[in-house]
Amino acid sequence: MLKNFFYKLVNVMALLTGLPEQFVSFLFVGVLNTLVGYGLYAFFVWVGFNYIWAPFFSTVLGILFNFKTIGVIVFQSHNNRLIGKFFGVYGIVYVCNVLGLKIFALCGVENMYISGAVLVLPLALLSFILNKKWVFKK
Repeated sequence: MLKNFFYKLVNVMALLTGLPEQFVSFLFVGVLNTLVGYGLYAFFVWVGFNYIWAPFFSTVLGILFNFKTIGVIVFQSHNNRLIGKFFGVYGIVYVCNVLGLKIFALCGVENMYISGAVLVLPLALLSFILNKKWVFKK
């Protein structure tokens, strides 16, 4: 039932925005993945992990969770052998994020919150394209 509701919501949002359903699904799953990743981070801080290990473990576990949600929900893939490529996508998106933040800083935008917020959608689009064309290609 929840699955049907999710796909109906995706369909409605795709119609309202004019975006492809698969990309809308990717965005919704991205929100879920963000909540899980932050929840893991908060949990690790709560149990006493220091500032190095809390983000490390939450990132690794978050990527594993994201691999399953993006793979199954967005791209209908259950192929666990694609995990290496998925980590590669995360590496590419990370490098692009850092480069984007550096470009904003060089252009005089010193507010990293604003720079990061501006980069969210382009990086999500990059991640979607890389996952669609390289990781979960059919």
